[in-house]
Amino acid sequence: MQIYPLSGPPQTCPDALTRKWSSTGFNGSFLATIPVLQWAKDVNLQQYQRLKQYGGTYGWASMDYETLNATLSVLNRTANHQMFDDWQLRRKGSQCVRCAVVGNGGILNGSGKGREIDSHHYVFRTNGAVLNGFQKDVGTRTTHYTFSTNTFKNSMMSYRKQGYSGPPLSEETRYVFLPDHDRDYLLVKAVATHTPVERGRDKTKTPPTYFGEDATAEKLKMYHPDFVRYLRNRFFQSHAQKKGYKRIYRPSTGSVMLLAALHTCDQVSAYGFMTSDYKKYPNHYYDKTLSKVRFFANHDYGSELGLWQQLHKDGLIRLYMRS
Repeated sequence: MQIYPLSGPPQTCPDALTRKWSSTGFNGSFLATIPVLQWAKDVNLQQYQRLKQYGGTYGWASMDYETLNATLSVLNRTANHQMFDDWQLRRKGSQCVRCAVVGNGGILNGSGKGREIDSHHYVFRTNGAVLNGFQKDVGTRTTHYTFSTNTFKNSMMSYRKQGYSGPPLSEETRYVFLPDHDRDYLLVKAVATHTPVERGRDKTKTPPTYFGEDATAEKLKMYHPDFVRYLRNRFFQSHAQKKGYKRIYRPSTGSVMLLAALHTCDQVSAYGFMTSDYKKYPNHYYDKTLSKVRFFANHDYGSELGLWQQLHKDGLIRLYMRS
């Protein structure tokens, strides 16, 4: 594995998370050198052969070298491998990067946490993040939107009636792809170069405009396969991997987002993530009925719930809870 610096700002915060891990039970899990994001300089034949052995979001098994190289070559700016590429403009004298990571859990309905969420330097959201009508509870800003092509398109179909029409669009929003297979790489290339998606199930005749017609390559980022595999191996020793689901299992999109923040931010507050009293709340904050949280074979929400509780107990995150 190559050694990389963290994809965050310089370590100047006296209360930075990187200084806290060693005094918690996660000391043996945390690696400060793991690459969070991938970009142009990651692709070469040696790396390709190494990551070709891993499938899905854990590697490049679904990718031919030409497509991989063509995609990552457009992510060749400093902004593509830094999570907080505008920190110097945003910091306003602060030494510490404060991040709000917002899930879509029903616990946020009626929370009144919107203003508090928006007060952070950076606000992370994922998938069907409906804002209109829920600003008082969930805020208005999105600086980092995490998704895969599959999850945001599924969100567009599943949550359209609830108000989700696509990824958030704002000047400050960065789009962080969690690549599952080649369709994510093909979409990144198309968006960055303002050209149609050239093949596959998402093939288009015109350039995609999901992220705004003026979206630039600087606004695009992709999680590194090494990072997602590291999360699975060190933070999610999931029972799902022991029940015949190892081939399809991966950490949920929201959990990758939260742990990416933990590896790049100095202080992290988590909202809308599963808590021990999750049965009291609907699946999503925008659900009109008390819909039950659905569990899927490809994720392990029980393991994630336990992880959030322990991270909160150890002072690594501040988890919003009602009880």
